[in-house]
Amino acid sequence: MSVSRETFLGSTQVQRLLEALAAEPDPHTTVSEPQAALEVHVADSLSGLEVPELASARRVADIGAGAGFPGLVLAIALPRAQVDLIESAGRKTAVIDRLIQAAELSNARSVTARAEDFARTPAALGGGHEAYDAVTARAVGPLALLVEYAAPLLRADGVLVAWKGARDEAEEDAGAAAAETVGMAVKEVVPVQPYPASENRHLHVYRKIAPTPPAFPRRAGIARKRPLA
Repeated sequence: MSVSRETFLGSTQVQRLLEALAAEPDPHTTVSEPQAALEVHVADSLSGLEVPELASARRVADIGAGAGFPGLVLAIALPRAQVDLIESAGRKTAVIDRLIQAAELSNARSVTARAEDFARTPAALGGGHEAYDAVTARAVGPLALLVEYAAPLLRADGVLVAWKGARDEAEEDAGAAAAETVGMAVKEVVPVQPYPASENRHLHVYRKIAPTPPAFPRRAGIARKRPLA
């Protein structure tokens, strides 16, 4: 991102995004008022750029995109990157599409699919198998689940960046064990304070260090029902 954080937060694209979010009758988030969303969604999403590998990525997949964060913010901040927002619920991707249009984003698109199914399809056929430099996940699920979702989407040396709150030793241990199974490894945990009132925010970063085993991705829903760790 070549502009200052303050300039970015006040940019026309961000303001259009926030206005469109506030106008949505069913925005799929409890925080849609523009000033609150500027901190809770936009500033929080922007904190991901503290991870250099995400800041330099040219293809990003935002899994479980929900209302569109962090993916939409990253698309504004990284105009030379392609950001795909993957969400299984069509009613949510419809909202994302309207927000993309309002913010005039040419480098973002919604993908209505389960992450596991999208990761199984080769990139040459329009899927996401090993197609991305970085995968992001915010308010999606436990770390063990996220590394399993991310691994088959990532290219070699690609990274998963997961937004989390207060650190949880048991969750981190399970995430590390799952990562080892799918060819990933813990790289670092970055503490962030995206806005003054935020507390205990962390970015969990994993790197893909080996090929994902052929057994992954597992059938849709299995990762959540039968976690690796």
